[in-house]
Amino acid sequence: MRKVLAGLFLGLISLSADTVYATFNVEAQKSANLAFISSGIVNVVNVDVGSEVKGDEVLATLQNSDIKAMLESSKTILKYAKKDFHRQEKIRTLIDEAKFDEYAKNYENAKNQLAYQESLYDKTFLKAPFDGIIYEKDIEVGDAVSGMMLKTVFKIQSKKSRKLVLEFDQKYWKKVKTGQTFRYSVDGDDTTYNGVLSKIYPHANARNRKIKAEVQSDTFVVGLFGSGYIIIDDK
Repeated sequence: MRKVLAGLFLGLISLSADTVYATFNVEAQKSANLAFISSGIVNVVNVDVGSEVKGDEVLATLQNSDIKAMLESSKTILKYAKKDFHRQEKIRTLIDEAKFDEYAKNYENAKNQLAYQESLYDKTFLKAPFDGIIYEKDIEVGDAVSGMMLKTVFKIQSKKSRKLVLEFDQKYWKKVKTGQTFRYSVDGDDTTYNGVLSKIYPHANARNRKIKAEVQSDTFVVGLFGSGYIIIDDK
């Protein structure tokens, strides 16, 4: 009975105002598929499905003792290349210019090599791109990963920030605008909610001739769906 009343309420809206019917799915405001871009063996997995994480938090690590050793070696080489360069700088007017250039080149090469080794080392850590919650995991300690064949090992989404992704008939493309009210209900929920259109996609789907729009919401679980009316002209 309550579902019937909710349907009647939305139906009355369509009679009392210029409206556009739309269906929607609830999606996370942010979501990402995460994969290692380096090859190696998984050494540590720090999170599981349902784990809440902070942006830049380390989710998993590859075995990297060899890369770390090369990184430390590069630091040592740079340390002494820098000393040699500054030592030669003090007597630059007394030595051959070509010899000084050789020390300068060694110093620059040492800096570049260190930057390269730091990059390789950083790639052995998979980090969260933003604050969120892990909702899929396909990785275990001992797994082999290949940076040449990217495989999603985690899926992450924003924990609270949600959006309704609406679809409405393309024939209303001139009428529907951001800032308009969307009155809707979620399947299985008798409550009627109000939202505001925050974004309209700039193209129609060629397959179903629908245009998408978004309404911000922090209320619902990702994956829910429903329908409602975009209020074009309240009377």
